[in-house]
Amino acid sequence: MSKVIIIGPGHPLRGGLATFNQRLAKEFIQSGYECSICSFSLQYPRIFFPGKSQYTNEPAPEGLLIRPLINSINPFNWIKVGNLLKNERPDIIVVRFWIPFMGPALGMILRRVKKNKHTKIICIADNVIPHEHRPGDRTFTRYFLKSCDAFITMSEKVMTDLRFFQKNKPVKIVQHPLYDNFGSPVSKDEARQKLGLPKEDKIVLFFGFIRHYKGLDILLQSMADERIKKAGIKLMIAGEFYEDNRKYFDLIDRLKIQDQLIVKTDFIPDLEVRDYLCAADAVIQPYRNATQSGVTPLAYHFEKPMVVTNVGGLASLVPHEKVGLVAEPTPRSIADAILRVYQLGEYYFIPQVRAEKKKYSWQTLIEAIMKLSKD
Repeated sequence: MSKVIIIGPGHPLRGGLATFNQRLAKEFIQSGYECSICSFSLQYPRIFFPGKSQYTNEPAPEGLLIRPLINSINPFNWIKVGNLLKNERPDIIVVRFWIPFMGPALGMILRRVKKNKHTKIICIADNVIPHEHRPGDRTFTRYFLKSCDAFITMSEKVMTDLRFFQKNKPVKIVQHPLYDNFGSPVSKDEARQKLGLPKEDKIVLFFGFIRHYKGLDILLQSMADERIKKAGIKLMIAGEFYEDNRKYFDLIDRLKIQDQLIVKTDFIPDLEVRDYLCAADAVIQPYRNATQSGVTPLAYHFEKPMVVTNVGGLASLVPHEKVGLVAEPTPRSIADAILRVYQLGEYYFIPQVRAEKKKYSWQTLIEAIMKLSKD
């Protein structure tokens, strides 16, 4: 039986990366592999973390070994963890890379592991060039990437960014699998009843952490469009601020759109994710820039049409006027697309969403990892 270790966030750390890693580990186990997660004892120092908490109060996933071993700012810890994993001799390490800050820790750990001359290191690169730039980004990224044997990206954009640093190592694009671990879809009426929302309202959803690059301010300007107001369309904002929220609430006051908004700006626990997605008529991703988005596979799983902006890898995941609409990252274009969703009707999109979502399987990702490990 092949032994696989996933290096990346896991319970009790919260967020999309932890959710992804835990779902991937379960797929490995169901496919007959021995798999565990090597997570963080300290992921981000509090001063660097923009949210309210890095941890969840929800129970740990059953049947998974998750070890909180890595301290992201302690080089002595990196040597210790690297030696531990080297001696455990996993056949494959799958390491997540999403921010240059993690480059020194992960790069040193993996260099220690490689001394066993056995373990293959496959990186799933969520981002290579980050959305928000900081000093040292390129140096940290280059240091990390050199420690890997092969790469998986989930968009052409990340593939292009990766090739800037790594010209020759094997790379494969695999679309982000569906987040199917939040339960099966429920009816819109049932979801709205749970959230206390009127059944008859027209509601679009912005879901996830709120950061500048995700363009919520652009979407708020779209909501001020007179056509949107006249149509009675409301925007539900479900997600935690990862930056100062004052500019958003100042913009809302200036635009006078308070009555058009449903605001839930706390972290959304896993048990409530389904209700927010199922309560919406459509999911809006008004990003300024993007690689791929974990919101897209959520929308696919819960069979919701999407409006995405034509940036990064988003448009390639949302065939225009089939599973949703592709807009430019401007208030007018996004407003046009929202109105078009209602013109076509939600049920116009659903058969095509159901057909398209079949492409996004966890088994496809497993097969790609195993193939790269043998190349």
